[in-house]
Amino acid sequence: MSQARIEKRELFGGDVVDIALGPPPGNIITMALANELGEELRRLHVSPAGKAPKAIIISGTGKHFSFGASVEEHRADIVGDMLPRFHALIKDVLALDIPTIAKVSGVCLGGGFELALACSMIIADDTAKFAVPEIQLGVFPPVASVLLPYKISEAVACDMIFTGRQLGASDLLTLGLVNRMAAAGALDATVEDFVTKHVLPKSASSLQMAYQVTRKGIVEHYVRHIGEAERIYLQQLMSTADAVEGIEAFLAKRAPEWKNA
Repeated sequence: MSQARIEKRELFGGDVVDIALGPPPGNIITMALANELGEELRRLHVSPAGKAPKAIIISGTGKHFSFGASVEEHRADIVGDMLPRFHALIKDVLALDIPTIAKVSGVCLGGGFELALACSMIIADDTAKFAVPEIQLGVFPPVASVLLPYKISEAVACDMIFTGRQLGASDLLTLGLVNRMAAAGALDATVEDFVTKHVLPKSASSLQMAYQVTRKGIVEHYVRHIGEAERIYLQQLMSTADAVEGIEAFLAKRAPEWKNA
């Protein structure tokens, strides 16, 4: 397995930090990557007002944002360690008092989509495809199950989670989840233009306080519900034959044989 990593760049004299997931092409979110990203976010979070960045951009290395969390780490003997670590990372993103922008091109699936959901804004290009395909593996996405109904609607959340189908950036722009959409090849320029016009002229301390108050509701919602979603996943779902079969079938590159139990 390729070694997990993130790459950090300071932009605009440190007023903006870009954190790129890697390695490409999949930018898979392993426990190692989640730990590294969480540590970096916590360092930025405790920076004194006026010294902290005005925005954090989370992007993918290469053509894609992320293929999602490691399927290998969803195996029954590992998932009990992986899932709480990933859920803690999402809380780290939600609880930041620094605006976060998910810069998305290409594939944005599963845990990658959940990471983007935790950001305060999503700016994507017209190559971006979003999905939570976990149901096709006999499991479900706890973070998306908690955040999607809050950020869009229960109807759209049910559609995406129960079918696992992909939606394009234009679909999610219409639904209000994607904030801005760029043409292919113009994503960097679109994000830079947004940051230059709407972020850099603002006070860092004022942004932090406005952001903290605005995000209070979603943080409380997540904290209130993610524990139960995690419990159902680990204690109930992973005790079923189909959850184990779905993961193992995917790793073996074969069709699952469901027992419907």
